Amino acid sequence: MPDEVRTVLCDLDGVVWLAHEPIAGAVDAIARLRGAGRRVVFVTNNSAALVSEHEAALAAIGVAADGDVISSSMAAASLVSSGERVLVAGGSGVVEAIEAAGAIAVRNDGVDLIEPVDAVVVGLHRDFDYERMRVAGRAVLDGARLIGTNRDSTYPTPRGLEPGGGSIVAAVAAVGGVEPVFAGKPEQPMADLVLRLVGAPASSMLMVGDRPETDGLFAERIGCRFALVESGVTPAGEGTHTDLAAVVASLH
Repeated sequence: MPDEVRTVLCDLDGVVWLAHEPIAGAVDAIARLRGAGRRVVFVTNNSAALVSEHEAALAAIGVAADGDVISSSMAAASLVSSGERVLVAGGSGVVEAIEAAGAIAVRNDGVDLIEPVDAVVVGLHRDFDYERMRVAGRAVLDGARLIGTNRDSTYPTPRGLEPGGGSIVAAVAAVGGVEPVFAGKPEQPMADLVLRLVGAPASSMLMVGDRPETDGLFAERIGCRFALVESGVTPAGEGTHTDLAAVVASLH
């Protein structure tokens, strides 16, 4: 990789950790990038957690990340307007981002809505059930816009792949009979957000991820380089690098 890479956009799940268990060599690799004067920004489709929770989880494995986490919940919030009522079928991270955008977050607890909503934002939440699907689907049938935090149907863990937010979005979309608008990688809302918050030219960035259909297409969208690692969902022999440590070793 050429010297002009000054900012590394780094996925979390499958690159830095698996279910918050650090991947071998990843923490040291991040330290080496920063020691060489490169900025590391964590760009994740995980919408469930608060930004502070992402930062705390990284701190717990020895990676300082204050102000350096961008999530798909933040991208989803860029698609709602101040004052709108937004039904959140997702985690606390989505609620936080919606409220930061000036909209009114209505938590989906599976109970029929008293007032209509302007939009439904769906992301990964482990308490998703039939009643929550029913309420979210009804809101869409009644005219609310459907926004998905991301398309990822699965995410990697030490136990293997588990259902991701995209699977839940698909269920609500099937009820509502509409095509959702997605916000996270590789979509334009996330691209716009990253370019604005990072404030560096795309030509000086490198995206490191484990999904060509997500991280690779995201790099293509913003116009930066891409390194595909095999430490997440991409099988051995199909990536350009085995892991984040190998990516760092290729930088000069």
